[in-house]
Amino acid sequence: MTDTLTSITMTWDVTQMDCYPQADGQTDVVFVVHWTCAGQQSSGGQTYNASVYSTCSLPAPTGSDFTPYSQLTETQVLGWIWANGVDKTATEAAVSQQIANQINPPVVTPPLPWATPAA
Repeated sequence: MTDTLTSITMTWDVTQMDCYPQADGQTDVVFVVHWTCAGQQSSGGQTYNASVYSTCSLPAPTGSDFTPYSQLTETQVLGWIWANGVDKTATEAAVSQQIANQINPPVVTPPLPWATPAA
């Protein structure tokens, strides 16, 4: 899923899902989702990239809440993580800040003033 936020293109990806082989009569029950939120912005002729990776634990499905693994969609699984503790807005803000820090570094390391530049 891709969104543009203040000229930064945000992309959310589910990269892996950990499952119980059998649970409560169901097969391949997802209990942990591995995800990445990546941002990209072009500025001043350069492209800047940043990302956040994490996991999200899910509660066990109940009754009709279960969707067979083969029928899951990335949009559905992303909805699960956002409903179970992953703050979409805060995550995208963190990625945006990483990019802002690349464009305008808050800390720099200039060469030592007495060092002779390499020829």
